[in-house]
Amino acid sequence: MRRLISLLLLLIVALGLALCLSGAPFGARGADEGAGLAPDKVNFGRRYNERGLEENGAANIVTSVVVNYRGFDTLGEVTVLFIAAVGLAAVLYTRTGKAASAGAEPSSLVLFTGCRFLFPLILLLGAYIFIHGHLTPGGGFQGGAVVASGFLLIYLGCPDRKLSKAAVGAVESLSGLAFVAVALVGLTVGGSFLLNFLPKGTVYGLLSAGIIPLIYVLIGFKVGSELGGIIDNLSGGSE
Repeated sequence: MRRLISLLLLLIVALGLALCLSGAPFGARGADEGAGLAPDKVNFGRRYNERGLEENGAANIVTSVVVNYRGFDTLGEVTVLFIAAVGLAAVLYTRTGKAASAGAEPSSLVLFTGCRFLFPLILLLGAYIFIHGHLTPGGGFQGGAVVASGFLLIYLGCPDRKLSKAAVGAVESLSGLAFVAVALVGLTVGGSFLLNFLPKGTVYGLLSAGIIPLIYVLIGFKVGSELGGIIDNLSGGSE
């Protein structure tokens, strides 16, 4: 019975893909073939490159796409990461109510000294990346991953130091709530979820691009705290 249901679902997916791809013009080619769609509305890459700077004020067009034009997708990606972190914590949690831990070998002198010296610099680099995401390549996910690498270095070089579970949870929750709040403000002010309602400022300026740098800062905090929590769970628990 299970094989029959799996085969049926596979056939449904295959049928859906066949209907989507058979005889249905799409993209710029579809507009050229007379699909009734204007080329500037179909060729999204061209439209973003031509109008992104004017509409959003972000020098990094990729940022405009990720945070503004497709900001709802980004919110979904952050949600997926949150679910993965919660799921991993649930899997690693033991029946006794304590996180599973194992004795770790002491780190070398080089690694022990390096983790103390490099940790604040790594945090600074991660913050720089997500604060300047609307100006240079990078953004909230990249900056958050760099911040999490600092926590990984702490785990490897200074295993006696543990993250505060309450602090990590607070940062993760508040940044996620703030992300949704900014999106709802745009819906209230202009009738569009994640509307770029703040002044766009001067292009190439730090305080520019409206809500985009604000969203990237929130994403940086959220991703960094979630990945840091995952590393802490894998290392054997937190305080």
